[in-house]
Order: sequence, then structure tokens, then C-alpha cells
Amino acid sequence: MTAAKLVQFRDRIRTELDRAVDFWLKYSHDKDHGGFFTCIGKDGKVYDELKYVWLQGRQVWMYSRLYRTMERFHRPEILQAAISGGEFLQKFAWVPSAGSSGKCAFCLTRDGRAVKVQRTIFSECFYVMALDELSRITGDLQMQAEAERVMALLVQWAQGGDWAGLGRAVLPGDAPVNSMAVPMMVLCLVQQLSDSRPDSAHKYHQLGDWCVQEILQHIQRDGTAILENVSKEGKELPGCQGRLQNPGHALEAGWFLLQYALAREDQALQRTAVEAFMEVPFSRGWDHQHGGLFYFLDVDGFCPTQLEWSMKLWWPHCEALIAFLLAYSHTKEPAMLDRFTQVYDYTFSHFPDPEQGEWFGYLTQQGSVALHFKGGPFKGFFHVPRCLHMCEMLLDDLLEQSHNP
Repeated sequence: MTAAKLVQFRDRIRTELDRAVDFWLKYSHDKDHGGFFTCIGKDGKVYDELKYVWLQGRQVWMYSRLYRTMERFHRPEILQAAISGGEFLQKFAWVPSAGSSGKCAFCLTRDGRAVKVQRTIFSECFYVMALDELSRITGDLQMQAEAERVMALLVQWAQGGDWAGLGRAVLPGDAPVNSMAVPMMVLCLVQQLSDSRPDSAHKYHQLGDWCVQEILQHIQRDGTAILENVSKEGKELPGCQGRLQNPGHALEAGWFLLQYALAREDQALQRTAVEAFMEVPFSRGWDHQHGGLFYFLDVDGFCPTQLEWSMKLWWPHCEALIAFLLAYSHTKEPAMLDRFTQVYDYTFSHFPDPEQGEWFGYLTQQGSVALHFKGGPFKGFFHVPRCLHMCEMLLDDLLEQSHNP
């Protein structure tokens, strides 16, 4: 692979990132009530005014990260958008009456009134991410302390099984499950809070190791499958829940683990991240007939019960691009760059909208656009720009290395 090809990748990715940022700056900001609209049609029109807290947090985090790490986004309108979104979150997201310790809402009305609270941890996770990253560019120590406060609750919920704190009743037939999403998300927060903060890195050192061990339990069937749900003891579960595979999620776990392993200089974990959490889900998840990654699969070949199982979604392809480019930047193995190229070719020929900018999120198995909106309850300003931002920076580093071997 020549440097010219890496330049081609980098330039296209840079252009797509600029277009995505421009789309959300233009169409998503609520100038009357603060925060962001996320239910946005192909042409930028808002089709629903509900505000989803995890997407509000993601957008604050993304603006803040772009402002902090990329010179061309170090612009007043991006800083102001991040600050305004953070103010909306802090004013409205937390619902003191939900659960034993309070909780973040899942969605709010346009003017910030709570509509729904979910009995999961993910709204809180992106609340923490947003406030921590925003505090890094504003220097607001109270905001950083609020992120740490909620992080402590998250650890209690995740490690202690505090279902009452999540508002969940303990039912006799509902056996505890290690769902990969929980330790993955907590590991993401450990890395967020620890970045360039030695005291926090020391504070969360053991928590990070716990997350890794919980994630590694999902390697099943002698290393030939990554299963989405296992028992608390790391054993395979019966039925559809136990057989479920989510290739994009496993690939995302792969680059989380690889980042963590590189920071710890843990070579064994680096190999596991690439071999188990990248190569295995990719080989199982790639559609050899139509291209692209399946959304869900059953490890025994049964039809998954999720109706959208065969669709091609934007975010698994984003995670695959990050995973294989990060793996290549570390290992310099041509196979990793070949994987990246394979995903790149499919992704950039199917998801971007050349007319209006940004990406469509939901394709049929055959690769045609199934849903024409650009944002919804689950797709906001996050997976696309995070992927493009990380890949651009990785490609910049690779090109610099090629010029200065």
C-alpha cells in the first residue's frame, strides 16, 4: 500500500468530517431552548423535537473533542455549541426522583422536561463523557467534579448490581447477565477520565482491569466467537440471548481493548484485542454476498430474533474502520490495512449522502438506503464524526512516519 493511497484515504475522510460537522452545526442547534435536535431528515428538517440525553451528551463530547484536538475546529461557534449543550445537560438531564440516587432521563421535551427514564446506565455514561471532556476546554472544576460524582454511581451500579438504583425490580426468573455493553462503556469512561490526569489514572487503575476481565469473558467456544451476553461467571447462556453476536460491538470492544493495552504496554492483551475482537467478529460478520457487516448473528446459524439483523448500519462500519486502522498503525501488518480498505470501500460507497452531506444510517442487506433520515433516537452526532476524527489522526501519524522513517 503506497503513501499515495493513505493520502487518498485521509483526504476523503477529512472531507467527510468537515461535511458532517457542517451538517450538525447548521441543522441541529435549538437556539430557543438550548441543546440539540437529533431527529433530523435527509435535508436537515427537524421531524421530532424530543431530545435524547445520551445523544445530547455525545454531541457535547464530540464538539469538545474536536475543539480540543483539531486545529481547524478550534472555532468559537464550536466552543459555544459545546458550552450551550453542556448547560442544557446540567440543567435538565438529571432526574432526582428517579431511582434511589437519582438518574438521567432518557429523553426530554424540547424545553427540558423529562419524558422517560431507562433502567440502564447509558444516559449517565454519556453525561459523564460530555462533562469531563467539556471541562477540559473550559477549566470548570465543578463540572469535572460532577462527572466524577456520577461516575461513582455508575461503578456502584455496574459492579454491585444495584438494580434498585437503576429502578429495576429483582425478579426470580431474571438471572444476572454480563452484557458486554456495560464493561465496555465503563472502560471507555475509565480511559476518558484518566487521559492526561495521573491522579485519575491511579484512581481508576483497578476498575480498568475489572472492565477488561469482564469483556474477555465474552470470548467463547475456544476463541471462535464473541458472544454479546454471558453469565456472571463467564459461561455461555441458553437460548437466543446466549447465542447472540453483534459484530460491530465486538469490533468496538477490540479497539477499546487495544487502546487500553497499548497504554499499559500489555502485549498479550494487544494480541487478544486484534485476534479475538477484530479478526473473529469480522470473519463471522462480513456478508460475502452483498458486502458490509451484518447487525446481528446467531452463533449456531439460527435466524436471529432481531427483525433488523440482516441490515447494514452505519455504526458497526465506523467501529470496524477505527479498529483495523488502529491495529495497522500498531502492528504494520498488511492484513490489517487490507481489512480497513475492504470496510472503507463498502462504507464510502454506501453510507455518505453526496447531495446533502452526513451519512444515512440504515441500509438493507443488499445495500440500498432503507431509512432516509440523518438523525434519530439512536443516530446523532457521534459515531460518524468520532470515526472520521480518529481515522484522520491515525492516517496523519502514519503519513508522518512514512516521511520520517
